[in-house]
Amino acid sequence: MLNKYFLLIILLIAPCLKSQAQIVVNSLSELMPYLDDNNVEVTLKPGTYTITAKDIHEGDFSSATVVKNRANVLFLFSGNNSVYDFTGVTVNVKTEVLSAFPSKNSEFYEIQVIGNKNILKNLTIVDDGSVHDAPTRRATNIVMDGSENRIEGFHITTRGSYPYGYGDAFGKGGKSVINHRKHSSFLVRGYKNHAKNDTIIHRSYGHALFMQAADWPVIEGCYIEGAMRSTDDMWTEKGTGSDADKVDFEAVYSYKLPKGYMMCLGEEGIRAYNGGETIIDGKEYRRGTSNPTIINCTIKNMRAGVTLTHATGKKYVEGTTAIGCERGFCIGTGDIVDCYADTQHGPALGVDYPSDQGMHAEITLLPYEGASYNGSKHAAIIIGSNHKITLRNKVQNADQDLKINIGGDNRTIGLLNRDENYSASNIVIDNFTNYPMVLDDNSQNCKGTSVGKVTDEGTNNHIILK
Repeated sequence: MLNKYFLLIILLIAPCLKSQAQIVVNSLSELMPYLDDNNVEVTLKPGTYTITAKDIHEGDFSSATVVKNRANVLFLFSGNNSVYDFTGVTVNVKTEVLSAFPSKNSEFYEIQVIGNKNILKNLTIVDDGSVHDAPTRRATNIVMDGSENRIEGFHITTRGSYPYGYGDAFGKGGKSVINHRKHSSFLVRGYKNHAKNDTIIHRSYGHALFMQAADWPVIEGCYIEGAMRSTDDMWTEKGTGSDADKVDFEAVYSYKLPKGYMMCLGEEGIRAYNGGETIIDGKEYRRGTSNPTIINCTIKNMRAGVTLTHATGKKYVEGTTAIGCERGFCIGTGDIVDCYADTQHGPALGVDYPSDQGMHAEITLLPYEGASYNGSKHAAIIIGSNHKITLRNKVQNADQDLKINIGGDNRTIGLLNRDENYSASNIVIDNFTNYPMVLDDNSQNCKGTSVGKVTDEGTNNHIILK
């Protein structure tokens, strides 16, 4: 009898055990009502869907409204514990949409997640149009708020910003020679949010993947690709009436744009900020980024591969490769484990401030095709204190004009008019490459080994030639 009652109870509650309702929708308009639902599993029919300025003007997107008077959002995911499967789906967002909203002072997001524990997967989203079709103010393709969400398998092509073609030569934010209208690809905020196996093809001025007000974010298995342009090529616009020509190539650095540098036309590949705001469970938080983890990513042709200097807490980067970037890795403090970088367009490793200390880095320096266009002439620039650095080698004939500098002048494109002499102390370095090492006169108490030749102008340094 007991077994019969038990079986009856199981049969009665079984329908309630199904945590998610499975739904197939055949259009974007059918998808919209499910974006604020809890515990649903929604699949959009494979195909190509296009969003135009006309769609916005006709009000076809019910969530294309201003969220807290800050952002116009095409797709606002506000439910919890839901799965959205976009396998085989491409959404083309015409770049005219970037400036199609009546609210001119708000930002524009294509997708924003503000719920919790949602999974969005396998969407291809393309900004379809000119790289010069800029937003009215600022734009971002993907913004992830809330907690424990995952965006996985997305393929994002980002276009449309102003100006495009100069990188940060004429400004980044408040101080600009040319007023900017940026367009970034992917912003991670919130708590324990996860970007996994996403691809970003970045053809706009703005960041590829960046973090603000993010606690314990994870960036895993992502591929990011930007575009580079030499400052020499920018100078070919002289006399053409281009944006750079109109300001007579007066860069934001208070001097004319120098030749001999390669610049990313976007900003950082992966970047963490020490400020920002996010929404979790409907509540707003203002804070920095803390405890970021970057695993098995590849960043190509960006201003930097991974920059985590301004994050706090545990910073961890593993199995990640930076190719053709203005700078490979710069995290200030924390761990860089089994990572890779070349030196073609800038140093494989950098440190931003003399106050940075306690970084442990293991980086293998990679060969590259073509000539070096490294204006700073650094293979690495290491300042601060108490770092432990291991540089491994896959380069047969290292360019002897590029140096591993311990202390000294950073000589980035934006610092040429400053007499900088950064200090470096108590650094342990093992240089298994044949790049030469230079210990500046502002270095002291550094030790280690080097395959490359060593120039020591510092105090109490002990580098053993191998």
